[in-house]
Amino acid sequence: MAMRLLRVGPAGGERPALLEEDGTLRDLSALVPDVDGALLADPAALDRIRAAVGARVLPALDPSGLRIGPPVARIGKMVGIGVNYHDLVAEMRVGVPTEPVVFLKAPDTVVGPDDTVLVPRGSVRTDWEIELAVVIGRTVRYLDSDEEAMAAVAGYAVANDLSERDFHHGRAGQWGKGKNCETFNPLGPWLVTADAIPDPQDLRMRLWVNGRLAQDSGTDRMIFPVARLIRYLSHYMPLHPGDVINTGTPAGVALAQPEPKPYLRAGDVLELEIEGLGRQRQELKDA
Repeated sequence: MAMRLLRVGPAGGERPALLEEDGTLRDLSALVPDVDGALLADPAALDRIRAAVGARVLPALDPSGLRIGPPVARIGKMVGIGVNYHDLVAEMRVGVPTEPVVFLKAPDTVVGPDDTVLVPRGSVRTDWEIELAVVIGRTVRYLDSDEEAMAAVAGYAVANDLSERDFHHGRAGQWGKGKNCETFNPLGPWLVTADAIPDPQDLRMRLWVNGRLAQDSGTDRMIFPVARLIRYLSHYMPLHPGDVINTGTPAGVALAQPEPKPYLRAGDVLELEIEGLGRQRQELKDA
């Protein structure tokens, strides 16, 4: 049975929950301690949740005023993929990469889907990036087939892989300085289990800046699809339950726009959604 798992409550004090099809929010804290790699790697625990949902014995939560946190706790590593959409390559007028462009992003950049995003001090080029996040559910190494890769997926979520372009393009060094600023990875609202998404390469994704549609594309435009990315990464690093892969962003980022490029500043509002995975909303403030 497909599930929408989430974590609700104040930052650092979230409890595990489940959102039913009719919008009822159910408390999972009597069944499992959290939504994390340990849960995602435990089929028996996931089956207990499914059985409790079927028996309709889980207590309901009042969502009024209840913060939604990141849907996965204690993320081991965040792996980012750059330049992975055909429409972005065309918009940027750059070459199609022959292998995935890989970078690492610190798990402490992850915040809830509606939490405040902080514009870093000294930033002049903070940019948005809607992305499909893939959450791993079993340990894998050196995979040889797409089937093995997809079997490792616990579920999917919406990610906003914010970037400070001047920090990682305009200054010496690697991308990390522009990717690891505080609050630069809103995630959620839900972790949607893999059985709910029959084809992760068939999802519409959209992002609005102050109500203006900026990104409108689909995961079918990926250069390296989900299965290929997991296979590729598994030959360079082990992937563990609870690890997250941000799979790249499509066309429509500020970096690709004519001058003056509409980079983000305090007071701006971002809204983004991926079909079947929910919606985010962030207000920006100065750090």
